[in-house]
Amino acid sequence: MSVARIGYGSMKLTGWPRGDRPSRETALAILRRAVELGVNHIDTSHYYARDGVAANELIREALHPYPDDLVIVTKVGALVEGSDIALPAAEKTGLTPDNLRRGVEANLRTLGVDRLDVVNLRLGDLDRTETPFAAPLETLLALREEGLIRQLGISNVSAAEFAEARKIAPIACVQNLYNLARRDDDPLIDACAEAGIAFVPFFPVGGFQPVTAEHLDAVATRHGVTGPQVALAWLLARSPNILLIPGTGSLDHLEENIAAGALRLSAADIAELG
Repeated sequence: MSVARIGYGSMKLTGWPRGDRPSRETALAILRRAVELGVNHIDTSHYYARDGVAANELIREALHPYPDDLVIVTKVGALVEGSDIALPAAEKTGLTPDNLRRGVEANLRTLGVDRLDVVNLRLGDLDRTETPFAAPLETLLALREEGLIRQLGISNVSAAEFAEARKIAPIACVQNLYNLARRDDDPLIDACAEAGIAFVPFFPVGGFQPVTAEHLDAVATRHGVTGPQVALAWLLARSPNILLIPGTGSLDHLEENIAAGALRLSAADIAELG
């Protein structure tokens, strides 16, 4: 599957797990405008839902029947429903075979498709020392063999888990926290690039707390753009296997995020940003 390097993350359309969200009309307009601007990679999950507003249902209403080239990437993991995020770790049961199937089927139903393009197995919502790994991935591999999933990815994983996952199943993408100010995954990005596997950083401009970095404003001012646009351009320059899924509840910010794809940072800019 071939996608544009700047996609769209749908979480902020729902206000999950906290925060403001746009009106329903604005959310639908954002999704449609994103596709008009060339976005063909949307990140979502059935558990991105709060107070009756669900990302998958918005995507379906806005875009179904889907364009032929649109790749929708979803995720399953310890959370069965969006409200599960507040449960104690012992009560987050989404990694069992039955609940993983339930999660996949919920995504199929709410998106209105017969097969999911990509499903990420998300870890990290439980104690990292106790999170099972191989068995849930094997469950998703079996669902893939049933024809319910086209490609598998992994999310919130260590370099060791990435290496183990590749022994169990073909991995199309890795989705981890990474941005200009959070670079712990540098070795993993390089390992993914060497293997021809996409690396998709979540919170590419900081998530709930905007990314800050020394000299960011200076570089942005020099180019006549915003700091978040520089942060996105830096990620695109970091490695050719990086794909971006910035989320927003604003049409103006959507336009800015996609425009960042045309921003070319010089070697001096990159050196200044460290």
